[in-house]
Amino acid sequence: MWYVSTRGMAPRVDFEGALFSGYAPDGGLFMPKELPQLGIETLRQWSSLSYPSLVKELCTLFIGPELIPRDVLNDLIDRAFHRFRHREVVHLSRLRNGLNVLELWHGVTYAFKDLALGCTAQFLQYFLEKKEKHVTVVVGTSGDTGSAAIESVQGAKNVDIIVLLPQGHCTKIQELQMTTVLRENVHVFGVEGNSDELDEPIKAVFADVAFVKKHNLMSLNSINWSRVLVQMAHHFFAYFQCAPSLDTHPLPPVEVVVPTGAAGNLAAGCLAQKMGLPIRLVVAVNRNDIIHRTVQRGDFSLSKAVELTLASAMDIQVPYNMERIFWLLSGSDNQGTRALMEQFERTQSTSLPKELHDKLSEAMTSESVSDEAITRTMSRCWEENQYLLCPHSAVAVSYHYQQTDRQQPSLPRCCLAPASAAKFPEAVLAAGLTPETPAEILALEFKETRCTPMRKGDDWTLMLRNTIEGLSWQQRAHS
Repeated sequence: MWYVSTRGMAPRVDFEGALFSGYAPDGGLFMPKELPQLGIETLRQWSSLSYPSLVKELCTLFIGPELIPRDVLNDLIDRAFHRFRHREVVHLSRLRNGLNVLELWHGVTYAFKDLALGCTAQFLQYFLEKKEKHVTVVVGTSGDTGSAAIESVQGAKNVDIIVLLPQGHCTKIQELQMTTVLRENVHVFGVEGNSDELDEPIKAVFADVAFVKKHNLMSLNSINWSRVLVQMAHHFFAYFQCAPSLDTHPLPPVEVVVPTGAAGNLAAGCLAQKMGLPIRLVVAVNRNDIIHRTVQRGDFSLSKAVELTLASAMDIQVPYNMERIFWLLSGSDNQGTRALMEQFERTQSTSLPKELHDKLSEAMTSESVSDEAITRTMSRCWEENQYLLCPHSAVAVSYHYQQTDRQQPSLPRCCLAPASAAKFPEAVLAAGLTPETPAEILALEFKETRCTPMRKGDDWTLMLRNTIEGLSWQQRAHS
C-alpha cells in the first residue's frame, strides 16, 4: 500500500514513511494511492466484529503484512486498548427517541483521541525498536490531543514528547492531565496564546527540513495518517451498530453525525464512504464554522478570529484535514488541490470550484451550533435520559434533536461522542446540571505539576529549538 501527497509533488511512501512524516515534503498530506473497495459480502462479515477487530481489519488493509506481520499487528492494537475502562472499548448508548450516542471516550484521558493515538504510538514504537532509533514528538494541542499523546508514549524509551498547550484556553482538567505526568520523556510548555498561535513556532521548526532530519522530529496531531486510519473504524462500528439489517440489497444507509474541529474524523468518514460503507455524513461544528460555510456555500475562508465556545476542543479556524477531503472528492486531483490550498495559505480565503463544491455537498450536510443550543441539548438529554453529554457531543446531538423535532421520517442516525462530560464540568454547570466527576479526575487536583511557561515576548521558536537540541544531546550522551 503506497501513500501519495495531496499536492502531488512529493515521492510516494509506504505506511512507515507516512507515519513518521506528518506533512508531506511539499506541504500536502499523505493519502492512500488506492482505496480498497469493500463488497457487500465483506461488510456482512465485518458486521459482527468487535471495535478492536474492525481496527485490526482496517490496519491490515492499509499497512500491509510485509511491514507489520498480522499477529504482531494484532498484539500492538490489543496493547493500545488494554487500559480502556469499557470492555467493548467503544460503546453505543441507545437513548430515547432514536438517539444513538457512540461513546469514543473510554480511554485513559476520557476522549476519543486515546483510540487513534494509542494505536499510532504502538506502531511508532514497533518501527523504532526494530531500527533502534529515537524520535522527538512535538505536539500542539487545543486540549485533548496533548494528554492523549502524552499517555500513549509516557515512559517509552525511544520517544521524547514535547507538548505546547494554550494556557487558560483548555479546561482545568485537560491542563492537569498534561502537567501532572512527571515522566522523564514528557516536556510540557504553557503558551500565553491560543491554539492557532502556538502552532506558529511548531510550523517554523518543522519548516527547517535539515533540523527536523538531524533531530528525528515528528508530529502526532490529527494530520498524521495513522490517526485518520484508526478513526475510520468509528464509522464502520457506528454503521454496524445502527443499521437495521444487512440482508437487504442495496445495504440500508445510516446517518453518522460527526462533531469536528480539524476534520480528522470527517476525513475518516469520507474514506469509509468511498470504500463502500453506506453512510451519510453530517458534519456538526460550533460557532467556528469554516467547515459549515464550505459545505453550504463553497466558502473556505477564515473568519476574523477564533470564537471561544463551550465546545473548546473544536475552537479551530484552520481545519487542515479538509485538504484530504478536497483531494478525495476531486478524484485525487493534486494540481487542483495544490492550487486551492496555496491560495488559501496566501490569502486565508478561497472559493471551491463549482464541481468540487457539488461533490462536497453530495458527500455530507452540515450544521453550526451555538453555545445556547449546546447547553439546551445537554439539559434536554439529561431530562429525557439521565445521560450527561459533553459539549462537543452535544453539538452532534443538537442536530439530532433538530431533525426529530421536525418529525420528518429519517434514516437511523448515530452521533459520535468524542469526550466524556466528566472532562467539562464548567459546561455541565453552564447547562444547569450537576457534574459527575470520577475519583481519578478529582485526584488530579492534588498531584504535583510540571510546566514551562512560554510568555508573550519570548521567542517561542527559539525556546522550542533549544529544548529539542538539549534532548538530542542527552540522547547522544545516553547511547
